[in-house]
Amino acid sequence: MDERPISPALKILAGAMFIFLLAPLIVVVPISFSGDSYMMFPPSSWSTKWYPAIFADGKMVSAFWTSLLLAFVVTVLSLLIGLPAAYALVRLKPRGAEFLSSLFTAPLLLPTIVLGLAILIVFSGYGLLATFQGLVAAHLVVTLPYAIRVLSTALATLPIPVEEAAATLGASPLTVFRRVTLPMMRSGIVGTTALCFLVSFDEVVLSLFMTGPRISTLPVAMYHRVEQQADPLVAALSVLLVVLTLVVVLVVDRTSGLAKTFVK
Repeated sequence: MDERPISPALKILAGAMFIFLLAPLIVVVPISFSGDSYMMFPPSSWSTKWYPAIFADGKMVSAFWTSLLLAFVVTVLSLLIGLPAAYALVRLKPRGAEFLSSLFTAPLLLPTIVLGLAILIVFSGYGLLATFQGLVAAHLVVTLPYAIRVLSTALATLPIPVEEAAATLGASPLTVFRRVTLPMMRSGIVGTTALCFLVSFDEVVLSLFMTGPRISTLPVAMYHRVEQQADPLVAALSVLLVVLTLVVVLVVDRTSGLAKTFVK
């Protein structure tokens, strides 16, 4: 295959786009080391005091553990619900499978604020507002479409003859799924886990509708912090969240490979 060299103009354009995408990070990182009492760029002085201040802030710490537990529970439920749903759509192929697949991914097409308002109206009648159960249900509305889509893609690309060979040798359908299908879906499952965890942990719009004085997630706590006092603590926390995201991405890359997980 003939590979033509990339033109200098295209390289410059790609570099400019890369810088544009990283611009928020370029601003946030210096602000997180500011010695000022409010966010200002460039900072007039430098300090690391805002990083210890994060762990001294009880609201932020509590909101972090709530978000972490919420993301864990939502990820597990997304896998437990999404995997059977994807298997039914891809392998069993019921009547109207394409319609069902479109229906399951429909929440991704709606503006998040419209979805949040609808969930608020529905959940208010069942006493689920400002509760952990309500947050889990609301986040599942967003994470399940991702889980079903990624797992369905992973299933659709598997070699069916391998499963048929196992069945021919006497393995039961459950054994085939457990010993053959699941191991071959490893990259898809890892990708789904990482995606659902990050989407749930970072969700702010739905959480704004669902949280209250009794319970708050980290993105909501950060939002209210900026409203009340725009100090560099939020910038420092943002840097830590970027590092957390990079750690998750590196774990996916080391365990299954990014290209193998997300590119089919």
